[in-house]
Amino acid sequence: MNSPREHWGSKIGFILAAAGSAVGLGNIWRFPYLAGQNGGAAFIFVYILCVLAIGIPVLIAEILIGRTAQKNPVGSFKVLTTSKFYHGIGGMGVVAGFVILSFYSVVAGWTIGYLFEAINGSLLNYDVAEKASEHFFVLTHDPVWNVLLLVVFMILTMGIVYFGVQKGIELGSKIMMPLLFVLLLGLMIYGLTLDGSYKGLDYLFNPDWSKINSDVILAALGQAFFSMSLGMGAMLTYGSYLTKKDNIPVSSLWIAFLDTSVAIIAGICIFSVVFATGQNPDVGPSLIFRTLPVVFAKMPGGWYFAVFFFFALSLAALTSTVSLLEVVTAYFVDEKGWKRKNAVIVFGSLVTLLGIPSALSFNALADFKIIGKTFFDLTEFISSNLMLPIGGFFIAIFVGWLWGFDKVKLLVKEGSEKLFDKFPWLIIFWKIILRFIAPVLIIIVLLSSIGIL
Repeated sequence: MNSPREHWGSKIGFILAAAGSAVGLGNIWRFPYLAGQNGGAAFIFVYILCVLAIGIPVLIAEILIGRTAQKNPVGSFKVLTTSKFYHGIGGMGVVAGFVILSFYSVVAGWTIGYLFEAINGSLLNYDVAEKASEHFFVLTHDPVWNVLLLVVFMILTMGIVYFGVQKGIELGSKIMMPLLFVLLLGLMIYGLTLDGSYKGLDYLFNPDWSKINSDVILAALGQAFFSMSLGMGAMLTYGSYLTKKDNIPVSSLWIAFLDTSVAIIAGICIFSVVFATGQNPDVGPSLIFRTLPVVFAKMPGGWYFAVFFFFALSLAALTSTVSLLEVVTAYFVDEKGWKRKNAVIVFGSLVTLLGIPSALSFNALADFKIIGKTFFDLTEFISSNLMLPIGGFFIAIFVGWLWGFDKVKLLVKEGSEKLFDKFPWLIIFWKIILRFIAPVLIIIVLLSSIGIL
């Protein structure tokens, strides 16, 4: 017989844990680049609209499913519907979490590696981007370096999930998320004190509406969907540890706000120092590992900035990997009656083993291709480009159409009665988005991510 289900010890604990799941490497290395290249403040405006139109409504729906059923993704749909199809959709969420964690932890491991590079001063040796790029190439083409860091990062992830919801995930999030904010804010303030940093603000926030076209809207839409960890079962699983007293809509707004805030603060932090030191901001996501070392070498206090930056990056990655492992752990605890500690050790180890071919995709297995993709690229494509949009689409359809919206209205109002008494139109707005707008936009994201649009 399973022990009683754990719940979050506090509302702030859930919000920080869920925001930690959403906040990841994409916020810090991808969002600022997309914003800078696609109209600055104009892109940010479109992105926020996408968060409101697709992110928050689907987030509320996913959390609501978990809170109502008090189960993992598979167990939740077993409680709420007899449809074998939806049981499969829940299963796909568990598999997506497993697969994403395997390749995400490879890149997350690089953040730990670069933290050590920063501590020993290696990142201060490069005065041009070509030398920093060569150093990155040498490191990632070392199989031992890649696999060792993967293992280290997975051990850290397993250590947090091992101790459960309150003593592990919640406690860790209460420490890591505020620390991440403090570090990024401190780095942002320091960056803004440098001569020439205003050019970075101009790059990021000067709206260029002429750049807004269908490609930019698609980029903002995709970033909004993927950034908030939708469709992979993480938010559903975290929602299953809520009680009926918790206010899901307000919590979802906070999660979206924190997720977007980290991305914007990271953008200010990065581009203020990039422009202050005269570096090229147009190199894309690789800017983190190929351009910033040159920035650190040229700026006052570069050693401190480098250490704190990669420490913050490691925290952002860790809060995401914890949520992914929890999806898999919750499934085996709920459905198979496993003890949490055993599930964490066994499936954390299996994820690590699956991650090894991804880690070797940059070196020993670089020439091994499946349908033209390395193992790393293939696992990323299948999970991120297919599983997540499909999962998000059917969550919107289930809550908007199949669950019974009269029932859904009563369930979502639990814990948030005052909000809906004051703004009764919110329920209608949410219903319209879930039924019509979100499914269409998610299909567009799916078609775009697989190259059809």
